[in-house]
Amino acid sequence: MSLGAKVATNLPYLRRYARALTGSQNTGDAFVRATLEAALSDDALRSEIGKGRVALYHAFNTVWSSAFVDTADYSGIENERSLHSGGHEAAAQERLAHITPLNRQALLLTTLEDFSIDEAAIIMDREPDDVEALVQEAIEEIDRESATSVLIIEDEPLISMQLEDLVRSLGHDVCGMAATRTQAREAMEEATPGLVLADIQLADGSSGLDAVDDILKITDVPVIFITAYPERLLTGDRPEPTYLITKPFQEATVRAAISQALFFGSSRPLN
Repeated sequence: MSLGAKVATNLPYLRRYARALTGSQNTGDAFVRATLEAALSDDALRSEIGKGRVALYHAFNTVWSSAFVDTADYSGIENERSLHSGGHEAAAQERLAHITPLNRQALLLTTLEDFSIDEAAIIMDREPDDVEALVQEAIEEIDRESATSVLIIEDEPLISMQLEDLVRSLGHDVCGMAATRTQAREAMEEATPGLVLADIQLADGSSGLDAVDDILKITDVPVIFITAYPERLLTGDRPEPTYLITKPFQEATVRAAISQALFFGSSRPLN
């Protein structure tokens, strides 16, 4: 298998991680491109990215860490409007300029990307014990987060109930449940959410992407999409979701995604 083919297999998932890490499709995708461009001019890095998923993420981490530490100005990273950027794009840049999210990086690697502690340690160039401590720190940080209201757009009843239970267990409120685009619009007439969890394929054949687009015309809110086919929405060729969870999902993955979306988003605390 050629180097390009090896990298292409894992590239959609690296985009998912980069977007979640930066809170932006465009910034995340730009860091992925920067990694590939660096590999073209560095034989050692070029060799590394072809050794598998862990090695590819390690190469990305090298580029990400260097850029993050060396500059707090991301003006060199393109900033086109993504599917749900708006004010969140600016908020993401502001948070990135002041915070090095090592704990969140460790949490995303071990939940969203499903790496082991040892694999995450290799990617981050840290000891496994350090990574475990960072993950625990991130979890404790989640427990201290302010509560918000959540709209769940999901057509499978069991998954919808599972998400509702999980959202409530994290201390958030569920302000609405919808199984179709029309129901999502109706839910928005009843209450404005601070976060949206949305399936891609809905009960009546309508699209969760369209339902979210309707919502974002009304209010700027962080959105997490859930799909069984993430690679279809991780091409980097068009405006695509920043936060994407793969079905079937683990509760820890949803927990981390919610936390990261609220970290970069403008969540609305409950009264």
